[in-house]
Amino acid sequence: MRKPARPLTVVVADDEAPAVEELAYLLGLDARIGTVHRAGSGAQALQEIESRDVDAVFLDIHMPALSGLDIAKALARRERPPAVVFVTADEDQALRAFDLAALDYLLKPVRPERLSESVRRICELGAESDAPDADVVTVVQGATTKIIPRADIRYVQAQGDYARLHTAEASYLIRVPLADLEEQWAEAGFVRIHRSYLVARNHLRQVRLTAGRASVRLGDVDLPVSRRHLPAVRNTLEAGRVRPTS
Repeated sequence: MRKPARPLTVVVADDEAPAVEELAYLLGLDARIGTVHRAGSGAQALQEIESRDVDAVFLDIHMPALSGLDIAKALARRERPPAVVFVTADEDQALRAFDLAALDYLLKPVRPERLSESVRRICELGAESDAPDADVVTVVQGATTKIIPRADIRYVQAQGDYARLHTAEASYLIRVPLADLEEQWAEAGFVRIHRSYLVARNHLRQVRLTAGRASVRLGDVDLPVSRRHLPAVRNTLEAGRVRPTS
């Protein structure tokens, strides 16, 4: 059983408390699941989804007031909705569920092996969503989605589990750790110069050595070069026939 890059966060929603607890228990036995949030109604499920980053929701179809189908319709309008898995005793709703782009449809009582298959599908969907595009980066800012050509990115700054992409005109925050980008973008010419910075190789012009400290200048910004990464940066400059200056 292959684990995802990070444990999954899921929401289980059912108006019957025993059903919620049983499914939460089964999910908790799966090493790929990190956190299970419980909801006893459709409204509570939406609150959970809105208040945190959720990878998938397990929805009972027949909940009063706000049904699982209603929640799926609301989620379908999102740019990057969580995966939806319906869990119900009603076989007749399967076609409606898949019309709403449900990832899976589980019949009660849920069999552990069938649930495991659903989790596998969620993991695969997450891997596809997280895979970087070769040439562009999709950035979500509120209700706006922007496509940023990777060639426009001069450097990337670490901000916890996030990274800030800097172009000549603006900066954009994405939910990808800097270490992941370093690995994914190495072949695209991005070089680690510091634990907090990744720089596009074509923007590296020279290393400045001042009072024993190294830095590189990108436009009007000076970025530090750590001692650990200085040899690699120098090698990059040498390969490009640009020599450090002091």
